[in-house]
Amino acid sequence: MVPTLRSGDALLARRGGRVRAGDVVIATFADRPGLLVVKRAVRESGGGWHVAGDNPYAAGDSTVHGPAEVVGRVVLRYWPRPRWPLPAAPGPSPPLD
Repeated sequence: MVPTLRSGDALLARRGGRVRAGDVVIATFADRPGLLVVKRAVRESGGGWHVAGDNPYAAGDSTVHGPAEVVGRVVLRYWPRPRWPLPAAPGPSPPLD
């Protein structure tokens, strides 16, 4: 899933629920039942979802393994912390010189 996610990123996922095309999901393939993968849901397909990674040069998506069973939808990456600026803590303003 590079560049969206990198090895070692910690994710929070919601089991079940509605999945839409474009969502990042956790899924399994019938031919690799013990393996959980993180991929992007592309479209519903017979018997599951067609999923693909964001890196077009990496293999291991539905074009190789067929439709995937979605286990959950990723709702948040909590480590490393997201790179947006966080609001400053409330408190007194520093004095002006």
